[in-house]
Amino acid sequence: MTVFLGLGIAGIVLLVLSLVLDGVLEGLFGGAGVLDGLFDGLLSLPVVAGFVSMLGFGGAIVLGTTGLGAGPATVAGACAGLGAGWVTWKMTRALMRDQTTPTPRGDDLVGTAGSVVTAIPADGYGEVLLHLAGQPVKYAARSSAAVARGTEIWVDAALTPTSVAVRPVER
Repeated sequence: MTVFLGLGIAGIVLLVLSLVLDGVLEGLFGGAGVLDGLFDGLLSLPVVAGFVSMLGFGGAIVLGTTGLGAGPATVAGACAGLGAGWVTWKMTRALMRDQTTPTPRGDDLVGTAGSVVTAIPADGYGEVLLHLAGQPVKYAARSSAAVARGTEIWVDAALTPTSVAVRPVER
């Protein structure tokens, strides 16, 4: 039972090391052209740590609670370790695939509609309310013609990160 508990504790220590030495095993096998992409995270430290700790603790539980010997306890621990390793691998792959949407830029405003908050004089600046990534944002706005407050506008160009060129919507 001491060997199984030692394996379980070693797995926990390996898991702590995986936080410090992240990606070491992937780096070792990633450089080999033949093995490139073959394991795809199967030999990551968290997966190995999950397997080793469940092998140890699962084997210790079977050995301590049943009258079976070390052989069946090892098989049961290995099955538990494979399950823990597989779950860890699937979860890390899901987390690594998690993609966020790109950060919105000023060019994303071109073609959007908004409304004038502060009147825009001819060849001067006013303010418009636009929606960027679902959030209302006020921008300084310039127009070739005077635009009254409350008028619906279209964005023609992003002049700077905080100002846009607009034109009134014609209906």
